[in-house]
Amino acid sequence: MNFNVYQRVFRIVDCDDFTRRFYANEGVPLNGSEGLPENLFEKTRAMINMKQTPPDQAEIKEYIEVQLKGGRPNKRLESFLDNDRKVLVFNILWEDRTYDGGDKYYILDYFLSDGKIEVKEINTQNSGRFPFPMLLKKQKLAKAPILTHCPGMSLKDEEYYGPMDLVCGNKVVIYGRECLIYDCDDFTKQWYVQNMGLNQKPLKLAKGRPNVTYQAIPAYNGYGSPEDSLGSVFSLKPKAPKVDMKKMFK
Repeated sequence: MNFNVYQRVFRIVDCDDFTRRFYANEGVPLNGSEGLPENLFEKTRAMINMKQTPPDQAEIKEYIEVQLKGGRPNKRLESFLDNDRKVLVFNILWEDRTYDGGDKYYILDYFLSDGKIEVKEINTQNSGRFPFPMLLKKQKLAKAPILTHCPGMSLKDEEYYGPMDLVCGNKVVIYGRECLIYDCDDFTKQWYVQNMGLNQKPLKLAKGRPNVTYQAIPAYNGYGSPEDSLGSVFSLKPKAPKVDMKKMFK
């Protein structure tokens, strides 16, 4: 039961044995004891006093040990020794559907030693695009990247692309770019047969006709010599033609 003492409500949850015997002698049965209510203050104090190791403290500790020339366990040493300089090379295609896009071809390298991926751009002459050397620098490529303001802020486990995902005919999403794997080199085909029992079957892509144009040399306009006119055709800033010394001394 509850009772009010100067606007403060108290609840009786239990009593001692003498009190129970007294009420039983008077013919008034008492209810069983109740449990104490949960004390939220004690929980709050326990959370404040609890010493919890920050998630990034292990990384900071490892960094300080390496900076002080300390040793650290190398978990990828065996993979590095077994697969050093073994690279799976794939040819991929990105169908860019933007205004100035088109079919863009890249080379995807998968490093077996550490599971990282790099994507190199295949630059063609007179493509009208700035010749970027890399679309993606060497790093682990996540299937669904978790983008944060700063590196290391997300503690969620990401799923990365592996050799089982890199099969001719499959698509690889590189930060929003859906690329098609259509071919690979001979070493990659042999590696898949030996380690996974999988035959890589290249895809035949419909390649467009090369845009080859021929521009005829215009006729001599009568100004200067024919060599002077040709110089203005080949360059915006024509260079002086070389003097024929043999013809000069004849």
